[in-house]
Amino acid sequence: MTDRRYGIIGLAYRAGKLAYGTNSVIEAVRNGKAKLVLAADGISENTAKQLRDKTNYRAVPLEFLPLSTEELGKLIGKTETAAVAFLQEGFVVSYRKSSDAQTGSADRQNGGQKCEDN
Repeated sequence: MTDRRYGIIGLAYRAGKLAYGTNSVIEAVRNGKAKLVLAADGISENTAKQLRDKTNYRAVPLEFLPLSTEELGKLIGKTETAAVAFLQEGFVVSYRKSSDAQTGSADRQNGGQKCEDN
């Protein structure tokens, strides 16, 4: 997990600009605070549906990462977490720049597992 974009997640957490855990992330989406939601791979279908429904309704981008809940949690010093949300646009920009540099194109990011407006 040496991907630079994962470092941005930890930095946002330390800056207090990251919601983590399904309930906190959904609350941030409802309140209009979430700018980008990132979800772990392998979360339950119910959790994935909740995140897709809330983010689609509020027009918040949602991406599934190739990380387990344990790996995503480890990025922020927790045992596990299903999802995180950036609460500040600057972190989203940094994350996307790091992502583009890693993959060469945002369209190829995460093997096409981007989940935005369907």
